Amino acid sequence: MSNTQKNIYGGQAVVEGVMFGGKYHYVTAVRRKDHSVEYYHLPRKANSSFLSIVKKIPFIRGIISIIEASANGSKHLNFSTERYDVDPKDDETIKEKEVSKLTMYLGVAVIGVISFLFGKFAFTLIPVFLAVLTKPIFPSDFEQVLVEGLFKLILLLGYIYFVSLTPLIKRVFQYHGAEHKVINTYEAGAELTIENVQAHSRLHYRCGSSFILFTVIVGVFVYMLVPTTPLWLRIVDRLLLIPVVLGISFEILQLTNKLRDLPILKYLGLPGLWLQLLTTKEPNDEQVEVAILSFKELLRRENESQSKCDSEEIV
Repeated sequence: MSNTQKNIYGGQAVVEGVMFGGKYHYVTAVRRKDHSVEYYHLPRKANSSFLSIVKKIPFIRGIISIIEASANGSKHLNFSTERYDVDPKDDETIKEKEVSKLTMYLGVAVIGVISFLFGKFAFTLIPVFLAVLTKPIFPSDFEQVLVEGLFKLILLLGYIYFVSLTPLIKRVFQYHGAEHKVINTYEAGAELTIENVQAHSRLHYRCGSSFILFTVIVGVFVYMLVPTTPLWLRIVDRLLLIPVVLGISFEILQLTNKLRDLPILKYLGLPGLWLQLLTTKEPNDEQVEVAILSFKELLRRENESQSKCDSEEIV
């Protein structure tokens, strides 16, 4: 089967597992501490007629997709956090088990809060204030926007790098790599075995990491259209233009994926792939196995739903 005939699937790494989504379903597989694999399934809800129309409008559809992905992803992340349990065969006391689970919950919660605050405030306000400090050296609006973008990029790369050093996030990034490898293997038409999956790249054009980087780049061009003084107006502009930057970045991400096979235009997606060198790690065979099981379960449910739809159309 050629790539053009295949359905497009996406995914997300969770705590000790991987979530994949298709046309009809979302499926997560999680490796528990007793080495068993547990699944979590959610059917994809049908869009209302209004939402279906809105999701076809360029730039606006990106915002809707981001909101939907965040809401759905949080459900699967919560499941993975709850089901990642200690091995019942371990000789831990009940109290130690509770502490272990509490530590995991707090770890994910803290990371979530930090990510939210960092995304909303640090990536919007800190680069602005740092750029203002350089105004004696770079006084023009053009220079200020470039410096602001540079500071934002440095903060982004630094944040991802240092967070990736924590054991929990490092393993999540490994599952992120496993997710990409499975998708790449499937799109290449190869059999989903551990050996085949491990042979493929952990980088992928449609990754959300690429999207994050595009928001930094697009932001530079968008901010060129508004003044940088006074400071309060600059901050307000940055906040109000967040949906605009997100919408344009989403369209560029879609474009780079469509053009990735063209000799010259494929290079548009390279910056996003470079960022994935930080947001993904090489997975081990057990992590790849979980990703394969998750994807195969999704394919099974997708095929069942498609067959049902085909039968109803015939009737």
